[in-house]
This record gives sequence, structure tokens and C-alpha cells, in this order.
Amino acid sequence: MKQLLTSVATVAALAAAMPAMANELRIGLQDDADVLDPDQSRTFVGRIVYTGLCDKLVDLDKDVNIVPQLATDWSYSDDGMKLVMNLREGVTFHDGTPFDAEAVVYNITRSMTLPESRRKSELSSVDTVEATGPMQVTFTLKAADASLLAQLSDRAGMMISPAAAEAAGKDFGANPVCSGPFKFVERIAQDRIVLEKFPAYWNAENIHLDRVTYLPIPDTTVRLANLRSGQLDMVERLAATDVASVKDDAELQMQDVTGLGYMALYVNVGNGERAKNPLGEDKRIRQAFSKAIDREALNQVVFEGTAKAGNQPWAPTSPWYDKDVPLEPRDLEGAKALLKEAGVERVAIELQHANNPVVTQMMQVIQAMVAEAGFDVSLRATEFATLLAEQTAGNYQLSRSDWSGRADPDGNIHQFVTCEGGINDAKYCNPEVDTLLNDARTTTDVAKRKEYYDAATKILSEDLPVIYLGHQTYIFAYDKGVDGFEAFPDGMIRLTGVTDAD
Repeated sequence: MKQLLTSVATVAALAAAMPAMANELRIGLQDDADVLDPDQSRTFVGRIVYTGLCDKLVDLDKDVNIVPQLATDWSYSDDGMKLVMNLREGVTFHDGTPFDAEAVVYNITRSMTLPESRRKSELSSVDTVEATGPMQVTFTLKAADASLLAQLSDRAGMMISPAAAEAAGKDFGANPVCSGPFKFVERIAQDRIVLEKFPAYWNAENIHLDRVTYLPIPDTTVRLANLRSGQLDMVERLAATDVASVKDDAELQMQDVTGLGYMALYVNVGNGERAKNPLGEDKRIRQAFSKAIDREALNQVVFEGTAKAGNQPWAPTSPWYDKDVPLEPRDLEGAKALLKEAGVERVAIELQHANNPVVTQMMQVIQAMVAEAGFDVSLRATEFATLLAEQTAGNYQLSRSDWSGRADPDGNIHQFVTCEGGINDAKYCNPEVDTLLNDARTTTDVAKRKEYYDAATKILSEDLPVIYLGHQTYIFAYDKGVDGFEAFPDGMIRLTGVTDAD
């Protein structure tokens, strides 16, 4: 209770120091964003902030169809080796410089070549990108890539000011300059990110908010308390245990939507010295760990049935799910047998996780489950951005993280398990998996792509560099004065058409 009161007081003090503007929206985030550079970032909440800050070449609609944003239309050549995009006229970046074909060329080239870029594997099929007109760009591909448009609907397609990026270099994230509906004002780490309406936005007549403030508050109880007290207008990822009380609160509204991604444990199998442990070195021990988890029980105990148990990068309801690798019930005896086969009786492992109540509860349940099979798990809670930094550095043995999901199946698997994948923190490398996932990009034949993904899934379910746990539902709660908000399956908070009457 003391922590709750302290956190409420902190947000109240912030509100007093920064009086609410007309049509200001204050959004409570589960985590703090990492660096605000689309090429370097990787957090889910960072993408929420980008939705207000940085427009993309294309976007998604509520049915996960790709729709125009900064590109108005596009077409592929008959052989699939060229993608031509026509661009929106009259768009400017927040620093007043124009958006045009040369700006797109700069952005895509930066994503492919910046040493710190995490977008390289997402754009690995691109050979060249060139301006074939003042407002037209042509991508020439090394091989046909069915996933490319979906990649351009996310960070790989976000457009930043070339002038600002050139001036700032790798430090661009300290003062990001994009072309979205809101421009960057300030950021205080672990405290707030503030954006203000950009008057010259191409769709400004449909942007009704003057300011958006994002406040990272990891504790779900504290986030909801701040919403109820009026210090916040909206919270993302409401805890499932709070759904009933929000529905009964006449001052609040709620929406939920099934997400595109997954919840998982990442095993360090090759990222430095900390991979040298039984779990990292022997797939039988990873298989034993997975068998000891009751995923259906996790869903019921932690998420009150709102999530969906799973064992692959896509949910059992997805057309990409491999039914030949079904979700199996917990198998304690099978887990113990695998440990015995590996020549061990008990295995000590450190599991790092984000320091929010829902994830902590989930890890405590898993800790108890696997202990019965022979695993002595010590839990290490940390701030989420720090957790991701530790994963990147290889300073972990086992790490719990979500992936918010992508419209194309490639976005849920390729960059995590290919040898040069941009988010392959496990440093797993299997040339056969690389070949299958690279080939899956080269065809638009859904049946053929599924053959490739199924083959890769069978290998990954044996090697288990990633132990999938299930698939989340995004739950948003917001003040009754907020109007025009719609929940999308990608979990982003789109602000076009949104108003706040309070």
C-alpha cells in the first residue's frame, strides 16, 4: 500500500507541475521505452510512442490488412523482384524539412547500414532502394520477399528526418524528429515522454489532442489507481484480475483484443560465457524444462482465462500453427526422464524477468512447477529496458519477455532464431532453420510458405532456444471522457480521431 500511495503521489505531483492542457491524453505504460530511434529500438511500449511520433510507409487496419500511410499505393513486378511505392504529397518532418523519395532512400539505407540498427535482418532481402521520381521509390530485391510490406508497416518503415539523423548520428534517439501527428517535446527516463501536436501534419484535421504524455508505471495496481484518481486518462495492458472491477466502474471504459504475438522464455544458448550451463548446452534439459510447465494452468491462474496457451510463435488458432507439433499437457515424468538421460538430477538456473506484478506472478508459478521436475530456479526481477539490454549483452541464462507480434508470420520468428537475426539474443544458429525461414520469404504461395514454417517449427521445438508459453490479450482501460479510441490486434494506441473531454 505504501508503494501504491507513493506512486500515486508522484504522478499527482507531476500533474500539478504540468497542468493538463485542453485535450491532453495521459497514458500509463507498463514499461519505459528504450531508445527512441526506430532503427535501434525493440520495446513494445516504444512502438506505442512511435505510433504518435513517427509515421510509416504503410500501416495496418483493425483486420491486420496493410493500408496506406506515407505511401499512397504500391505494386510489385511480375517476378516479385521490384516493389514500387508512390508517396504522399505535402508531408513534412517535424523540423520543417520535406518528406520525399530521397528521404525514404536515406531512411531505408540507414536501417540497413547503421552499425547499431536492429532492422538489418528485417530488410535483408533488399538489394537497393532508389528514387525513381520525386515522390516514388523502387526497392530492388535480392529475392522475392512476401514479408517486406509487413516489415514496412512497423519500425523498418518509420520515416525520420534525414537532416536530424545526420546531425545526431547514433544519438538521434535523444531528440527524435519524425513526421507523425505529434512532435517530441521531452523525455525523463522512468518518468515521462511528452509529445505535442504537430500543426503541419498532413492529417492534422483528424488529430484532436494537443498533447500526449506517456508515463511508465510497471505496477498494474498503481496504473489503475492513477486512472481512477484522474491522474491518467488511459492505461494499456490492464491486469486480467482488474477486468471485472473496471466493467463495474461507471467512470471507466474498457476494450480488449487478441494480440498477434506471444509470451516466451529465451534461453541463452550461445551468447557469451553465461550460455555455458546445462540449460544452454543441452537441448534435452530445455525440453525437460518445457515439459514441466502447465501452460493451461498458467493461463487460468495468472490471466483468468483471457490469454491462450501456446507452444509456437503463432497461436493454435492461427493458420500458421503446425498441428503436427501440438500443445502437450504437462509431463513431469517425461521431464524427469530427460534430465536422467542428460546425466543430471537437479539443475540450477537464474531466470530474469520484468518487475511488474503479472509477470512476477507468472514466473513464480513456473518456478514452482519446474521445481517438481528438478529445476532450482532463482528469479531476478529487473526494469524492462534493463532486461532487454542484458539479453543483448548475453548477461543472462533464461529470460522472460513478450513479443507483440507482426502481421506477417516472418515477423514473429525470423529475427529471433536466424543466425544473424536482429533480435537473436540467444545467439541460436542452425543453417537449416536459416534456409527454411529465408525461403519462406521468397514465395507468396501460402501453402508453400506454411511448409517452410512447419519444417522450421519442428526443428525449433526440439532445439528450444525459445520456450513459448502462450499468447496475450491486450486490455485497455480509459476514462469515460475519452472518445474515438479503437483497440487494434497489434496493441498500438492510434490517436487519429481520439478526443478527451475531461
